[in-house]
Amino acid sequence: MERIELKIQKIDENAQIPQYQTEGAAGMDLCACLKEPITLKPLERKLIPTGFKMELPHGYEAQVRPRSGMSIKHGITLVNCVGTIDEDYRGELCVPAINLSNEEFTINTGDRIAQMIVAPVTKANISVVTELSDTQRGTGGFGSTGKN
Repeated sequence: MERIELKIQKIDENAQIPQYQTEGAAGMDLCACLKEPITLKPLERKLIPTGFKMELPHGYEAQVRPRSGMSIKHGITLVNCVGTIDEDYRGELCVPAINLSNEEFTINTGDRIAQMIVAPVTKANISVVTELSDTQRGTGGFGSTGKN
């Protein structure tokens, strides 16, 4: 398994460095770093600070994803489902959380609020063409492969 260097700069002394919880974990947990607890009302969304900035290596991105336990147990997920952090971003990492439940939910400093995957980026060379190749599926979309 390849390892890369991820540079982290704490901008709050209470910030927790992202970490893998198990040897087999693909994502690192991200923890809230707050001056005071944040309560999300039903359907409310807020940016949750982590208290750190980072520097990704050239050719990599970070993907911020919901934590499955937070989603299923409390209805807390991400506004944009998966957030992309580009290699040239140097601001504080904040998590755009939304409460999809019918109950208020309070986030405290140190709570694990999301997970982050670091992945290589593949860039595409765009070719404008007049035709695309044919496939068995063709133009069928949105559930078309599940039809009998």
